[in-house]
Amino acid sequence: MTTSAHLIAALKEELKDARLTYAGLARKLGMAESSIKRMFARGDMPLSRVDEICVALKIDFADLARRVADAQPLLAELTLAQEKAVVADKKLLLVAICVLSQWTLEQIVASYRLDEAEAIKYLAQLDRIGIIELRPLNRYRLKLAKTFSWRPHGPVMNFFREHALHDYFSGGFDREDEALVLVHGSIGKSQAPAFVERLQRVAQDFAQQHQTDQKLAMQHREGYTLLLAMRSWEFEAFTRLRR
Repeated sequence: MTTSAHLIAALKEELKDARLTYAGLARKLGMAESSIKRMFARGDMPLSRVDEICVALKIDFADLARRVADAQPLLAELTLAQEKAVVADKKLLLVAICVLSQWTLEQIVASYRLDEAEAIKYLAQLDRIGIIELRPLNRYRLKLAKTFSWRPHGPVMNFFREHALHDYFSGGFDREDEALVLVHGSIGKSQAPAFVERLQRVAQDFAQQHQTDQKLAMQHREGYTLLLAMRSWEFEAFTRLRR
């Protein structure tokens, strides 16, 4: 269902609430009832026509559009095309990571070598890609669910593997708020999914804490990257020694 179709569905509900028939709406717009019926049945109409109907129903078009947008399901994962668009430009990827952390435009510009016009351009691109909904005064609504994750073998994770993995693990992990834990063992295959589920819960707890701490002042927050992994694996150098 397209955004236009969602708007039309919302307009149908507004017609019901106003107890206005297609014939009554047609009279208000000076149109034939059959034309009104076709537009609603087709599920598509120009935004200018949507605006005219909003005026006839005495509702605010911007408010209706905002309510429709807020009601849309949030994305748990991007499409392959969306991820390709994000990694095509490193600055766009940077701004995408910033909006995932719910940074404001002002925070992005103050922290990175991007002027306001450039940052707004990238926010507009993220709006077109479908990651955010850009709103007045360059504010935005994140269209990603709390359970959002990059595609396991998608462009963003591949970019991370190629360009960031070594950088990440080259850190000392020696601060009291850091940890690098490597555990190897053999366990029953039936138990492995339970451990994976626990890891996923830790990731969800981290995401929830991120949401909760957005109310804290910037100087009281720190950017962290949590990397969790579990797989059946043996170091390649060891594998080469197997009989």
